[in-house]
Amino acid sequence: MKELKDTQNERDDRNLAIDRVGVKGLRFPVEVSDKGGTAQRTVATVALAVDLPHHYKGTHMSRFVEVLNSHGSCIDVRTMANLPRELLKRLDARKAHVEFQFPFFRSKAAPVTGRAGLMDYEVRFEVEAEKDGPLDFIVTVMVPVATLCPCSKQISDRGAHNQRGVVTYSVRCKEPVWIEDLVELVERSASCELYSLLKRPDEKAVTERAYDNPVFVEDLVRNVASRSNAHADITWYRVEAENFESIHNHNAYAVIEKVG
Repeated sequence: MKELKDTQNERDDRNLAIDRVGVKGLRFPVEVSDKGGTAQRTVATVALAVDLPHHYKGTHMSRFVEVLNSHGSCIDVRTMANLPRELLKRLDARKAHVEFQFPFFRSKAAPVTGRAGLMDYEVRFEVEAEKDGPLDFIVTVMVPVATLCPCSKQISDRGAHNQRGVVTYSVRCKEPVWIEDLVELVERSASCELYSLLKRPDEKAVTERAYDNPVFVEDLVRNVASRSNAHADITWYRVEAENFESIHNHNAYAVIEKVG
């Protein structure tokens, strides 16, 4: 076969390095172990990237997909953590970034009747590697919660407005922490957790639980941050909460990030 021209390897004279270049929006099967000891198979949306020195015109996009597919039809978390180092070698890069985002399912029993239903949570794994440097692994969980307004409860003779919100919680850890434990830490910080299946006795219970535990969006992020500070294995966190207000045409928002 006639040798084809490698345009990507041509020199670029604009003297501008690129921080990240690669592929995103790939869908790929992944296998994640849950706290119960079973392997949960799900589908991730994947992004793979490396840095590009100023003198190269382009990178080889096909090599990202080759590295991903070289592990067969399903990737587990350990394999996922090794992908950045493989990209460093395959693309002769100094930095590599890998991101997998996927739905993670838990069976939750309703608080009174015990009826079980599946709840889904978005989870994101981000892994970065530098040549001759350590891996950086960030786990993010996106947890829907319920919040009830303390101010509304104080000023109203009957009831208080409440809403659903989402907490986006990212951590770095000394030792691996279960996805379920991160989800539960967030849920304990809200007025009430959410369920997929509630009968009338359950609905009464969660409504009253939220009423007895009002939190502002500010309280929500502080509660998560406080519990994170007390966790022996969490070394860094970023907690972001957004409440979809039920009586306003705006959302309430707060964020705390641990420095260092």
